[in-house]
Amino acid sequence: ADTVPSVTSRHAAVKNEDTFKTSPFHLDLWFYFTLQNWVLDFGRPIAMIILPLEWFPLNKPSAGDYFHMAYNVITPFLLLKLIERSPKTLPRSMVYVSIIMFVMGASIHLVGDSVNHRLIFSGYQHHLSVRENPIIKNLKPETLIDSFELLYYYDEYLGHSMWYIPFFLILFIYFTGCFTPVEEESRMPVPALLLMGPSSLYYWYLVTEGQIFILYIFTFFAMMALVMHQKRKGLVLDSNGLFLFYSFIVTLILIAVWVVWLWNDKILRKKYPGVIYIPEPWAFYTLHMNNLHAAKESL
Repeated sequence: ADTVPSVTSRHAAVKNEDTFKTSPFHLDLWFYFTLQNWVLDFGRPIAMIILPLEWFPLNKPSAGDYFHMAYNVITPFLLLKLIERSPKTLPRSMVYVSIIMFVMGASIHLVGDSVNHRLIFSGYQHHLSVRENPIIKNLKPETLIDSFELLYYYDEYLGHSMWYIPFFLILFIYFTGCFTPVEEESRMPVPALLLMGPSSLYYWYLVTEGQIFILYIFTFFAMMALVMHQKRKGLVLDSNGLFLFYSFIVTLILIAVWVVWLWNDKILRKKYPGVIYIPEPWAFYTLHMNNLHAAKESL
């Protein structure tokens, strides 16, 4: 008879701890997270292009592939550390399944993206579809083109979906634990403000290059709905929640500027004919920057 009240009281204690315990700004984790995103994700295609081919032959993994391998290990580790530091008890099973899907999707993307980016050295143009590419459209037998389209599907669709859906889901799960009843704790320290720019710019790259605007905007709307719901209960975002939420707001502004800038680009419009027109940065690079380099060399 004595065990029931003790179990109930312990459960109530855990619930109270989840409700009122707050967490300081995780400067170390957010810094490492932003740094490795820029170096290992954004930097991998750049490393592949600028490092000499003699070091990484086309029939071997490129420098960017090794960057991707490191990203596939470090990112889930940092996401798990973020979840561990949450002051609220979060659904562990969902987090673990999401991490497993994340690693699987990022690994699928690693293979497809490796081949697609190596094709640049053979004249592949990212602003064109697979079948319209000069080095692909005349392949014989024509079934080879289907194989390249399958590779593109694994890279751009299946890989991205299994990579980014769990990524944003984990960030949202973490975000649900970033609320506090103390108004004084709802402010960002100076390091958070300094990190917000690089963090937002990376999310802009992630959304545009990954073509995941719908996933991003749904996550952002879910964040807004949760903020309004918690506000009715007298809870406000803590410093970590503010950092994540404001980073997403700045990202939306950057995406809008990017779309407006390239709104009248007829070639990119042809590749992205849907209702949502958000060109990939690498498609822009292969279309305009390569042409610019070629014009300078001819002079």
